[in-house]
Amino acid sequence: MKIRNPRSGQADYEIAPFSSKAVEEEANRLRGAQSDWATKKPEERGAILLQWADAIEADLSAIIPALTADTGRGGISKIEAAGVPGQIRRWATMAPQLIAEGQPVEQPTSVPKITTSTRLVPYQLVGVISPWNFPMTLALIDAIPALMAGSAVLVKPSEVTPRFIKPLMETVRKIPELAAVLSIIEGDGATGSAMVDQVDYICFTGSVATGRKVGEAAAKSFIPASLELGGKDPMIILASANPEKAAATALRASIVNTGQACQSIERVYVAREIAEPFLASLTAQAEAVRLNHPDINQGHIGPFIFEKQAKIAQSQIDDAIQKGAKLITGGTVENLGGGLYLRPTILTDVSPDSVIICEENFGPVIPVVIYDQIEQAIAQANDSIFGLSAAVVGGSVTEAEQIAVRLKAGAVSINDGSLTSMVWEAEKSSFGYSGLGASRMGASGLMRFFRKQALIRQSGEAARIEAFAEENF
Repeated sequence: MKIRNPRSGQADYEIAPFSSKAVEEEANRLRGAQSDWATKKPEERGAILLQWADAIEADLSAIIPALTADTGRGGISKIEAAGVPGQIRRWATMAPQLIAEGQPVEQPTSVPKITTSTRLVPYQLVGVISPWNFPMTLALIDAIPALMAGSAVLVKPSEVTPRFIKPLMETVRKIPELAAVLSIIEGDGATGSAMVDQVDYICFTGSVATGRKVGEAAAKSFIPASLELGGKDPMIILASANPEKAAATALRASIVNTGQACQSIERVYVAREIAEPFLASLTAQAEAVRLNHPDINQGHIGPFIFEKQAKIAQSQIDDAIQKGAKLITGGTVENLGGGLYLRPTILTDVSPDSVIICEENFGPVIPVVIYDQIEQAIAQANDSIFGLSAAVVGGSVTEAEQIAVRLKAGAVSINDGSLTSMVWEAEKSSFGYSGLGASRMGASGLMRFFRKQALIRQSGEAARIEAFAEENF
């Protein structure tokens, strides 16, 4: 299977997707080693994962170029790859205590002489299907805590960005105990579909359409699914906000990684009182943004990673303009050296039925809607099938928070935007079509990979059948 380079537009890489049979064989291999892995103490598993963190750091010189070729971006690839060892060390350090706290011993019950304790039993094999926008981070965000829980893990990254798999798997193979229970494989949609039939728990990050298919397949297999799907994140800017600072926040939160992030701000609602200076500042800042072409080491944003996404972004912009929207800046996908680039695009007077208001854009596009009453802004922000995250910017944290709690979203950034990309501690749920299942953030990120087994002890005399004779009632 030939793979396109996002900067050149050329197919310069190939993968051999795992067949259904190959997936089954790999799943069986991982299952065979899981019982030994699960019997290790959490501290022992953590020590092995700490070796892996060191191995990744030692091989960043091979991983980063592969990840850069996958995504067409420089600096963010370095941040992404270098951040993974920190994720590993965090879970290796924290998991033992969380696991201990999750297994209470000798709890009394309402029945005399009967006590209980809870035993955490890890799912034997966890499957992970990850997307192309942050290939390495999202391939491992579920895999690392699952490994710490005692599960074996099978990961299939997106076929759009597979180059990092080989150098990353080289680090895994350096640690035989880890290689026995972790496999990151090349594959396409058919490979991912085959995985659902072989695992005991499936984690999927991607589109709603594919997530629905994964969820339906998981239900048929009677296994749990964690689905992290799309978003159409709104930002409400209150009249009390500083317009220049609000514009800077909105711009950054909308266009980082060329807008290719589920937590990107995709709709901005600004109070009429500050709309004019806000738009003037937003436009000036947007027009100062530089594409990192031709030099990947210069500029702010890179090409679209996935060619199809560039076409989607352009079609949504065109639809909005056809329905009366005013294009302030940007607006046209450019082919530069084979890569597809879009300068930050600002639209105003956008019709509420425009596709760009209703559907995920995944590009550096900022539709700006001016509101007169805060109730109007809240209603419009909540008028979406999605509910991944949102943001409110105001003159104070207190004022912004009063609006934040009224938004239908799993996480709301207050006086900032897209903060879920920077912090992990707070558990959150995905509202609406943005996802399903336990939070991957906070302690839940680990504890979701356990089933709970209750051990119920009778220290007195067990009841006899005579106790249930009808004449005794």
